[in-house]
Amino acid sequence: AATPAQTTTQSIPTPAAKETANKPATSSAPKPSTTAEQPLRGRIEQTTRLRRVIAERMVQSLHISAQLTSVVEVDVTKIAAIRNKVKDSFVAREGVKLTFLPFFAKASVECLKEFPIVNATISADASQIAYSDAIHLAVAVDTPRGLLVPVIRDAGDLSIAGLARKIQDVANRTRDNKVTPDELSGGTFTLTNTGSRGALFDTPIINQPQVAILATGAVVKRPVVVKGSDGNDQIAIRQMAYLSLTYDHRLVDGADAARFLSSMKVRLEAANFESELGL
Repeated sequence: AATPAQTTTQSIPTPAAKETANKPATSSAPKPSTTAEQPLRGRIEQTTRLRRVIAERMVQSLHISAQLTSVVEVDVTKIAAIRNKVKDSFVAREGVKLTFLPFFAKASVECLKEFPIVNATISADASQIAYSDAIHLAVAVDTPRGLLVPVIRDAGDLSIAGLARKIQDVANRTRDNKVTPDELSGGTFTLTNTGSRGALFDTPIINQPQVAILATGAVVKRPVVVKGSDGNDQIAIRQMAYLSLTYDHRLVDGADAARFLSSMKVRLEAANFESELGL
């Protein structure tokens, strides 16, 4: 159906209207709001100094860098089998439990050697990049006081057993408030194991001035399509985990992040760790 024609009516301005039109235009910009901040409701507590520092640094990190997260799914069934074989003898020999985290840490440091850009640091104004000669692995530790990130120096030189001992040591001393200030700085890459608290995956915030942080999700059994011995697809129950890499897009491109995660996936699924563990 045709749209009805609209008639335009022109009005003749009155003298008052003419006078108003001749006056200089006044600014119509909105005035700044003077509304006071609404008071908090419920039981009020003052935040601790550590919590204020964490809050400031998290917001600062998001303001400084262009953060993006990429995720891969990894089959860690072979690693689970290795752990089951050696966990008792490992505790007896090393004095610490063999969790999945040292395997993730070992694969991480190997990939950081392969992709040094992910192990770099960048200045706040992105004018300078520092490529570290060593890998100093920061490990996020959940404490009653809040999140702290102690650093394992020269982690690239450590075996799985060495990483397991170091991770346990810094975690225990951090929770007991026995780490030194020097141990809480100087990291080149951060590992956070939110899977230990049941999270499937998350999007962690970068620990400045680093350019990447890896989150390891919970290891869970899932039905997965795999190749059978006859070469055909079949459903199998596998132990799976998500790895999430948040990276600074000012320096690390999406393709760099994808290559890093793909290399992590290959290393973890191949699970060539038997010789390190005496198998």
